[in-house]
Amino acid sequence: MRISTPFQARLDAVAGRAVPDAPREALIRATVARREAWPTPGGALATWAAAESTGRCPLDTVTVRRPESEASIDWDSANNIPIEASTFDMLLEDALAALEAADSLFLTRRALGADPRWAMPFDTITDKALTALFTETMFRPIPEAGFGPVFRERPFTLLALPDHKLDPARYDGRLRYDNGAGRTTNLAIAMDYDRRLGIVYGSAYLGTVKKLGFTVMNYYLPPAGILPIHCAANEGPDGDVALMLGLSGTGKTTLSADPDRVLLGDDEHGWSDAGVANFEYGCYAKLIGLDPLREPEIHHAVFHADDWTRHGAIIENAYMLPTGRFDLCDERLTPNSRAAYPLSYLTNVKPVPVAGHPRTIVFLAADANGVLPPIARLDKAQAMLWFLMGYTSKLAGTETGIVAPRSTFSRFFGGPFMPRNPGDYADMLGRRMTEHNTDVYLVNTGWSGGPYGVGQRMDIRLTRLLLNAALSGALRDVPCDPDPRFLVCVPRSCPGLDDPSILNPRRTWSDPAAFDARASGLAGEFQAHFARAYGNKGLDPAIVAACPRP
Repeated sequence: MRISTPFQARLDAVAGRAVPDAPREALIRATVARREAWPTPGGALATWAAAESTGRCPLDTVTVRRPESEASIDWDSANNIPIEASTFDMLLEDALAALEAADSLFLTRRALGADPRWAMPFDTITDKALTALFTETMFRPIPEAGFGPVFRERPFTLLALPDHKLDPARYDGRLRYDNGAGRTTNLAIAMDYDRRLGIVYGSAYLGTVKKLGFTVMNYYLPPAGILPIHCAANEGPDGDVALMLGLSGTGKTTLSADPDRVLLGDDEHGWSDAGVANFEYGCYAKLIGLDPLREPEIHHAVFHADDWTRHGAIIENAYMLPTGRFDLCDERLTPNSRAAYPLSYLTNVKPVPVAGHPRTIVFLAADANGVLPPIARLDKAQAMLWFLMGYTSKLAGTETGIVAPRSTFSRFFGGPFMPRNPGDYADMLGRRMTEHNTDVYLVNTGWSGGPYGVGQRMDIRLTRLLLNAALSGALRDVPCDPDPRFLVCVPRSCPGLDDPSILNPRRTWSDPAAFDARASGLAGEFQAHFARAYGNKGLDPAIVAACPRP
């Protein structure tokens, strides 16, 4: 569907005024000159935003509902908030007016997808140099041989106005009423799939741009036979590929940065008939609690010393002292401080991040209840069940308004970014798992010995030991015991683990009765959510039987 002629003419004129594809150093210099970020002593750029822009804004993320596409979108999902086409046109009018009034504009023409056969052209027009630098960092260059047949003639365009605010009165009855502010919201993240347009208006959180790109790929790829997955991916010395699925804060970025395995990417990939390929060109890592001894790759990528005109890593909303030193354990600004940097800043990355089919898939869950085992093996039905449920504990700071962990279920470990009907993703994953005989494990990166506030967070060294055993195949023949509530297969031992008792979460609690109560409560949450979300979907009885039970 083409944009109406007046809008298209204005969009073309705005694009014509913008500085197109400025070199990285020019974008860094412009960002600093315009005081959108400041050089740190190490050379990275630091930036801070208002409180509403320290995380995603899911309640203000909206989608145009049109007859042409409405049957392909799951409107029962709370994450697919519909707006009328006329409301999007109002947002487009406001975005174009703001861009037309701007003194400087930036245009980046990038790609989403390392496999040129299905890479999508992604153009961003913005009045903010920092946003342009972010897209240059996170999105891929245009393929040398050009775009392949899937999206060659179908680019997506994003208009980004991070520092502007909407007139609430203009959108009364059209956008969300913000009870806390006592007015209609003054920001919107809007997608029009039919016209291949997106708008970010009023949110300066850089992750908003990244996740909008991921969401539109999740919409467009399945009809082309490519499964988009919210996951990290890496490759072992013998070419074995591993995917790590998990919501923000579960450790995808940290665990996928392994010195013994080359990294494809830390967050977003597509799985086609040819194998796996990264969507992105950079990483967007959480900084809170980042330890240079435990996570040296990420720390070096962000904080290595270089001239600021070349460095260009973006440190977002982290607490910085007057000396220029960052306190990465200080959450006063937000627990969701971030850093964006090119993949090339890591020492062990695959230059062209494409690979074969995965031998191992890992589901990561940061369980704040402290009742899931640190690792468990899943059969096919269990894998499909956990993929559908996408359980973790939502961690503070990942979204605005979240101040303490709480149980959440996000289908396919990326529910906010998976707009299509569930079967479009689940059926394709199940088919590919069977075709390629993929092993699947559940790994708890959350708490042990008690719930959040009582127990301790899993030691990343333990998680890495267990993960490496899974990826190497060392756990494949280890005897297992079924968990009585969660039904997954818990290994009795692991090579290199001195105390196997930690594999049984009940043994790590000082009060077994308290563990039983907490575990039964979480299993009950599984049952309730499964009944609401999938009770009438006619799923395979084996998948239904794999659901945890109190």
